[in-house]
Formats: sequence, C-alpha cells, structure tokens
Amino acid sequence: MTAALPRTLIHTSAALVAAVSLAVTLWTGMTERGVALAFGALITLGELSRWTGAARVREAAPLGAAGALSYALLGENAGRPTGHGVAQVLTVVLAASLLGCVPHIARGRGPMYDHLARRVLTVAFAAACFQPLYNRGVFDDWTGTAYALLLIALLSLTALCDAVLAAALAHARTDWPFVPLLRDGLRAMSGVGSAVCATGAVIALAVAVAGLWALPVFCVPLLLTQVSVRRYAAVRATYRQTIASLARATEIAGYTPAGHAHRVAALSRAVGRDLGLSGSELTVLEYAALMHDIGQLSLVDPVPAGATAALPAAEQRRIALLGGAVVRQTGVDRRVAEVVERQADACAEQPLAARIVRVVNAYEEKARSAGPGGPLTALEELRLATAGEYAPEVVEALARVLSRDCLTLPAGG
Repeated sequence: MTAALPRTLIHTSAALVAAVSLAVTLWTGMTERGVALAFGALITLGELSRWTGAARVREAAPLGAAGALSYALLGENAGRPTGHGVAQVLTVVLAASLLGCVPHIARGRGPMYDHLARRVLTVAFAAACFQPLYNRGVFDDWTGTAYALLLIALLSLTALCDAVLAAALAHARTDWPFVPLLRDGLRAMSGVGSAVCATGAVIALAVAVAGLWALPVFCVPLLLTQVSVRRYAAVRATYRQTIASLARATEIAGYTPAGHAHRVAALSRAVGRDLGLSGSELTVLEYAALMHDIGQLSLVDPVPAGATAALPAAEQRRIALLGGAVVRQTGVDRRVAEVVERQADACAEQPLAARIVRVVNAYEEKARSAGPGGPLTALEELRLATAGEYAPEVVEALARVLSRDCLTLPAGG
C-alpha cells in the first residue's frame, strides 16, 4: 500500500492537471491552430515510433518528448511572438500522445498510464516555468546565447523532474529501492535524455527563427539516434540470448536441475538492485549468475543435484576457475569471467557481484532440497553461516527481496 501511494498521487495529479488544462482550452479556445497542429503531428509521430522492443528504456518515445518540450518552450514562430499558454500546451500534448498511443494499445502494448502521467507532469513543469514569464515580457531582454542557455537550463530541470517521477513510478510498480532507481535515471540523462533536451531546445530556437519548416529538419538527428539505439538494444538482446543458451549447457548435460541458472540469475539481479548496483553492474551480475555453474562441465561425475555449495572449498575453487576459463573463451566481458572465477574465494576477498552469486546459488540449492519449508530453512542456514562463509549484507538483502516475494523462488527460465 505504501509503495503504491506515490503512483496514485502521480496519476491523480496528472489527471487533474490534464482536466483543468482541457477545460481552460475549451473555454478560451485555441490560438495559432497551425502551430498547434504542426507540433501535435510531431508528437503523434513520436508516439507512433515509440520503443516497443523487449528492453525497457526510461524514455521510450524520444521524438515525442522532444516535440512536447519544444512546444512548451516555444516563444516565437518565424520572428512573431506566440500567444499559446500552459493550458493549450498541455491540451495539445495530451491529445497527440493519446492519439499516438492508440495503435500500441490496440496491439496489447498498453495501457500506458505511467508514460502519459510522466509526459503530462513534465511538460506542465516546463510550460509553467516558461510560458507565463515569456508572455509577460520577462525574457524580452534575453537574446542569443543567454536565451539558449535559459532554455537548456529549463530543460535540464525538467529532465531532473522526469527522472524523479520515473524512479517513483518504478518503485511503486516493482517495490525496488527508490535511490538506486533514481541514480539509474540520472545516469540515463547523459544518453538519450541529453539528446531529447538538446533537440527540444534546438527545435524551439529554430522555429523561432525559421518557422515551422524547421520541425522536420531538426527532427532527423533524433530519429537517427533512436534507430541506432534500437539496433544496439537488438544486439544486446541477441548477446544475452547467446549467454542464456550457454548457461543451459549444464542443464542439458544433466549437471544442474532445469531452470537453476535462470532462477539464480533472476534472484541475483533482484538482490543486486536492492544493494544499489548500477545498470551495467546488474548486467555483469546477471551474466555471471547465468554462467556460474559452467565449470561443472569439466567434472567426470556430476555433483548430485548440481549442489556445489556442499562441496569442499578446494573443489568449489577448481570448478570456479574452470568456469572462468570457459567464460573467457566465449568473448564475454572479462568482468563476468572474474565474478565466475571468484565466487569460491573467501568472502572478504570477493567483489560484491561474486558474493551475491555465491549467496543466491547456495540459497537456491538449500531451498530446493529442504521441502515445503525450504525458503525459510535455507535463509536461516545462510544467516547462521555468515561468520565467514557468506556476506551478511548480501544475506540480509536476499531476505528483503524474498520478503517482498513472500519467500518464493523466481520462476524457472
């Protein structure tokens, strides 16, 4: 209930802002309909081309976001001052966003309440900071570089606001810790987020000088960036599928139970997120967890049920080193191989990712063999062994993750 409260507040606030803006616009009427139509078409196009791949990205429709922000910060059109206000900006953005979302919802890729709520509130923030002051002539003396820096500063503040909203919504949706989510959001601002802000500022400045003809010209770079990001994400997805296939080798050969590697990877990622690992660190952790047992392929006789946690330390070390050697041959990031190699080291000498894989692997093996009370029994055994075998902070993070999931194991892959 507590985690869902921010999401409810954000959705309610967005709905109220949208309703008030629509009512005001209907009461006062639309001004400069050609400009509104042009920006509305741009935002709709951006929503139609929004990201629909398997990978989750914070800004799924960069072109739509850039178009909405540039309209919120538009002060002139071909040298003539504009007269639209905050209410009209929000009405156009909301109508265009809803229109662009229709095909995605029809294909079962919606509803997109979180996305629309963020779009409404961030655009409302940008428009409320700019339009009233501009229409009162406060920025009349701001020209050239000073005016451009003003727009960039407003867009930076808007991006920060969007990062906070995205982290709050993700926290409410997944119950993951808010601070790591916010940190990932702030890191993402240096990627596509910065391209969105730069494009929004350039469009607003270009339309002020050249008119609406500038819209298609200055949208092309962002469209090309979006295509490049999609291709990169597709390569990453293929890369992960290859690693997942390699991880299944121990299952196919009968060395580990079906789904073991995927269960350990899913739970390790959840524990790593709870401990505040960044996105790239979580990726390394997930890949290492998927391939942590690949060294067992060197064994003549399989370990019963693949339970390496019960083996002598020397044997665990040998399997880990062999696994790391195999991982290095696959061309995977060397950090993944290092985590696989060091999962059998002394706890105090391990990197955090290796500690996580070790704890989660032991938990999964113990819980699987302990019957109906397996999760609680396994967690208690790990806590009792934290004197030197397992990292206490990782065990407690695991306990928090399991408590949110009612002490269940992730579904097998």
